Amino acid sequence: MNKVSGSAAEAVVDIPSGASLAVGGFGLSGVPDVLIGALYEQGAAALEVVSNNCGVDGRGLGVLLAAGRIARVTGSYVGENKEFARQYLGGELEVELTPQGTLAERLRAGGAGIPAFYTPAGVGTQVAEGGLPWRYEAGGGSVAVASPPKETRDFSGRPYVLEHGITTDFALVRAWRGDRHGNLVFRRAAANFNPLAAMAGRVTVAEVEELVEPGELAPDEVHLPGVYVQRIVQLTPGQAADKRIENWTVSI
Repeated sequence: MNKVSGSAAEAVVDIPSGASLAVGGFGLSGVPDVLIGALYEQGAAALEVVSNNCGVDGRGLGVLLAAGRIARVTGSYVGENKEFARQYLGGELEVELTPQGTLAERLRAGGAGIPAFYTPAGVGTQVAEGGLPWRYEAGGGSVAVASPPKETRDFSGRPYVLEHGITTDFALVRAWRGDRHGNLVFRRAAANFNPLAAMAGRVTVAEVEELVEPGELAPDEVHLPGVYVQRIVQLTPGQAADKRIENWTVSI
């Protein structure tokens, strides 16, 4: 039951090239930066990533993206990463854009063993009808791969679109507190996509800012039970405190 790994490097050593990854975080909040850095050093490439966004230039998943290690992204927001836009429009990166709430539910459904569900989000748009550019031809220009149409169905006179649950080979997440059994607590905005990503991964690795002993977390404060987590990495105080602000807003 002791799921603590000796280091971040040890925790990601068996992630192979071509693996699929669910990664927590929203913007730069709750991003498992230490695990991403360890994966960068490990060298795995051609990764298929499922995450709300792909980090920013030089931070988060943006580190792997800039190194050419990511082949495909399923996400819902990509507006803060110029390199992402360059690779996508240049035909170097395949991108499946999906509504944010739908992405969250696809991860949760996958983790709960639900293969598919119907949602009204995207009805009447290319999300349901198909045709969204997933990948452009090399060098940009024409579309090489477009999204297929999805099944739709009426319930009580309202149309819904069928979306499939997501499971991945691995998941990388960041938590505020965790115990050796893998029970996790997320703090404030970091409780974004982290619990959902953790549920979707067949092997979930969590970096935690504070590691406690089993029994120190009250059952009703646990956000994610340890059954979803296979490996824990304890951060150093410096790693835990390294939290970049994505956009500064100041007044004079």
